[in-house]
Amino acid sequence: MKFSLGSKRLAASAVIAAAVILTPALALAAGSGRAGDSGQAAAHDSGTPARCGSAALRAWVGEPGDGTAGSNYYELELSNISRHACTVFGYPGVSAIAQGDRQLGSAAARDGAGTSQLITLAPGETAHVQLQVADVSNYPRSACHPVTAVGIKVFPPNDYGSQIVAPFLFSACKRRGPQYLGVSPAIPGTGIPGYSS
Repeated sequence: MKFSLGSKRLAASAVIAAAVILTPALALAAGSGRAGDSGQAAAHDSGTPARCGSAALRAWVGEPGDGTAGSNYYELELSNISRHACTVFGYPGVSAIAQGDRQLGSAAARDGAGTSQLITLAPGETAHVQLQVADVSNYPRSACHPVTAVGIKVFPPNDYGSQIVAPFLFSACKRRGPQYLGVSPAIPGTGIPGYSS
């Protein structure tokens, strides 16, 4: 069978058209599970929303605190202010600050009794953390050097970005060493002062 010039051109055009249509589809299929894809792509592929970064969250403190012998406990709230669902997992970083956002003393210790869980926050939803502020008068003055904190610096779980929550006044240690702050891992839902534990 002999092909004419017209039929050869038609066959070549069909091959080119098929290549143009299939190439993007094949590239998308091949790229969906490649090693080295970002964590966000992997999270998207698995159906889990990406981690909530500092820009997606608003940190705030529910007051009043609940007092016990030697400590006050506050609900540190982490609200999703973005337009997309995102996740939090584990402990936030928290430290007391003075005027000028200067850190006072040691950062908050992690409460080892808590269990971390992956929490998905839809836009407008909130998770909370139990924030313990110990009575610094329990520490020797020379080891603590008591001062008044004007707020806290909060690093959302697994994030390097931070936010300042102020004004939030409490007695703090200026010197590093005494562990006068403590945090739990993130807990689903809004913490209600006087009720949540």
